[in-house]
Amino acid sequence: MTLDLDHFKRELEAERERLESARTAVDHEGSLLEESGDISIGQGDHLADSATETFMRELDEGLEENAENLLAEVEAALGRIEDGTYGICAACGKPIAAERLEAVPYATLCIDDKRAQERL
Repeated sequence: MTLDLDHFKRELEAERERLESARTAVDHEGSLLEESGDISIGQGDHLADSATETFMRELDEGLEENAENLLAEVEAALGRIEDGTYGICAACGKPIAAERLEAVPYATLCIDDKRAQERL
C-alpha cells in the first residue's frame, strides 16, 4: 500500500497553521513581574484573583509549550516527507499504518512500537 504523501503534507500543513494560531493566542511577552513591576497583592486586590491570574498564566504557558513541541513534531514529519522516510517506523523500520497516520500524522512509531514504548 502506498501512502498519499500529498494528502499527509496538506494535513500536516493545516495542523501547523492551527498550532501556530493556538500558540499566538496564548503568547505572553513577559512575566507578571515584568508587566506590572510587582507581583505583590495590593490593598484592593484579592488573593484569589491573584491566584487565578497566576494559574491562568501557567496554563497558557503550558499550552504554548505543548503547541511548540507539537509544531516541532509536525515540522519533522514534513521533513520526513521531503527526505522519503515518512510513514516508516523509527524503531522497527516497518510501514506505519495509514489509519495511524490519519489519527497522528506526525507519528514516528508504528502502533506496536508506540504501545511498547508506553509500557516502559
